Amino acid sequence: MSLTPVDERDSAVPSRAPAPAHGRGARFLLLFAVFLCAACGLVYELALTALGSYLIGNSVLQTSVVISVMVFAMGVGSLAAKPLRRRAVGAFALLEGVLALVGGLSVLALYLAFAWLQLYMPAMIFVALVVGVLIGAEIPLLMTMLQRIRRQEAGSAVADMFAVDYIGALVGGLCFPLVLLPTFGQLKGALVVGALNAVAGVVVVVFIFRRQTRRVVRAGLLAGVAGVLAVLGTAYALSDDIEVTARQHMYADPIVHAETTAYQEIVVTRSTAFTGDPDIRLFLNGDLQFSSVDEYRYHESLVHPALSGRRGNVLILGGGDGLALREVLRYRDVRHATLVELDPAMTRLARDFGPLRKLNHGALSDPRVEVVNADAFTWLRGARQQRYDAVIIDFPDPDTPALAKLYSVEFYHLLRQVLTPDSRVMVQSGSPFFAPKTYWSIVTTIESAGYATTQFQVDVPSFGNWGYVLAAPGGTAPPPLRLAADAPHLRYLDDAVLRAATVFPVDRRRVKVRPSTLMDPAVLDYVLDEWRNY
Repeated sequence: MSLTPVDERDSAVPSRAPAPAHGRGARFLLLFAVFLCAACGLVYELALTALGSYLIGNSVLQTSVVISVMVFAMGVGSLAAKPLRRRAVGAFALLEGVLALVGGLSVLALYLAFAWLQLYMPAMIFVALVVGVLIGAEIPLLMTMLQRIRRQEAGSAVADMFAVDYIGALVGGLCFPLVLLPTFGQLKGALVVGALNAVAGVVVVVFIFRRQTRRVVRAGLLAGVAGVLAVLGTAYALSDDIEVTARQHMYADPIVHAETTAYQEIVVTRSTAFTGDPDIRLFLNGDLQFSSVDEYRYHESLVHPALSGRRGNVLILGGGDGLALREVLRYRDVRHATLVELDPAMTRLARDFGPLRKLNHGALSDPRVEVVNADAFTWLRGARQQRYDAVIIDFPDPDTPALAKLYSVEFYHLLRQVLTPDSRVMVQSGSPFFAPKTYWSIVTTIESAGYATTQFQVDVPSFGNWGYVLAAPGGTAPPPLRLAADAPHLRYLDDAVLRAATVFPVDRRRVKVRPSTLMDPAVLDYVLDEWRNY
């Protein structure tokens, strides 16, 4: 895009401001442009943060890096804009065109960098710097133009400008999770905002300052904005194909289902296993959740030792794929099973998607099952009147703050309120081999909440060595690790395997670690430190 800057004088020099194009309406339009620019700027910031959290994890680090880099760059941009104030209108138009392109294409470019180049963090920092500089340059230019429309005391002008700017940021911040993500998704949402950003730039020049702008400049501006919108529109039209191609590049097997929800990216792949059977794999945010070839090992170990006692009323926290629920429903004396899963898209997929429904035996459609889509921590706070004989906890590893709170002392205290004195709780606890501090921190955390525990480990080829914690509230003796006398036929587990599973090798026996709490999420520190080497 090529624009010829308008020949303007610094607003501090003339004694009389140029006549505005629309009188009082011009000031309103300019403040509305401030509102749009602020909303777009915050959306770019949130989009970079959300993308990093999805692709890399560690949302605290991603948020900290994006915000700190962008705020620093905004300061640089404000200083860099000072020489441009003499040509504020033309500079602003050019600035918005560039910002629309960079901001609108930022998510798409970073996704491609992650998929093909494995350079996400350096690319993200560079994009955050560029977008921050451009956003920071907006306010000085807009302030200059506001004073040209109507002179006012500096403090009053600043108050008006920043009030509208902050309101725009509020609207942009709310629209991102509530409108843009559900309606367009991350890639298309950023492109839509980029187009809006480009339109905001042309409104300022063509409608507000048209009397002070030469016709050839207006024509060049319109042509430039049309070019920007054409690029963004083309990217929008191709974004689905680009996303599919980039996503497939990240997975070894063909993708048969993929969607990005408000909570996570869900990917299902299908291939032929070494046994000749189909291998269905579920990935959440790029992390493998199960392989149909050996998931029975994981889920038999997770469920059946916890159901060796009373099991009329069973609670499953997490496990939205329905595979743990499948094992629970194999017991005819289970009268009721409650499945609490945060993401409704996950339970919908488990219920309706053919390959997954076949794998879980249609568990989510069983009349004994109640599915609740809610945050488990929040749900437990309102479930104090209910009591469960057995609880299966099948959350992903605690590699984000949102997940770490589900492995906290406070969470297990809440859980005790829905248990009977004879209840048994099973917690998937990560790998004692690959992440021993994480595993033993989970054990220590559960015991700090007043549970007696029994620890054991099994081998799941897709995951490697994997650990669990069987817990009982209020007891001093570890709960016995066994199968019920009437347990159904199992492919992997029996009492002999369970007895051996309690023996940990010398180099993976218990170590002294901190319990995890809401204020000190030690398990998050351990898991990020240990898994980054694998």
